[in-house]
Amino acid sequence: MEYASSLQGVLLRKIQKAEQDLLQLKLDYCRFVFGLTHRSEVRIGDQVFQVTTVDVDSMKHQPDGSYTRPTLSGIPRGEPAQTPPQPLGDQWTLVAAE
Repeated sequence: MEYASSLQGVLLRKIQKAEQDLLQLKLDYCRFVFGLTHRSEVRIGDQVFQVTTVDVDSMKHQPDGSYTRPTLSGIPRGEPAQTPPQPLGDQWTLVAAE
């Protein structure tokens, strides 16, 4: 029984490490493929938002092996940082750095 308990602990640590690595890889994918960085700005319709959250769990595999755009949360450009974020969905366009 002691062996099984020890093995369970090792496996749980490996799973947690793999999940952390996957999260980081998805964030890297968002940065390099979609251009999202910390505090990116995106356009939805005629409004610009500053990104506060990237939901990498919302990314789905495409038939070609790529991922869909993540859903985002953000605040309208120019609003104070304390403004509660709004869900922005995945139909956004990255605003080029000015």
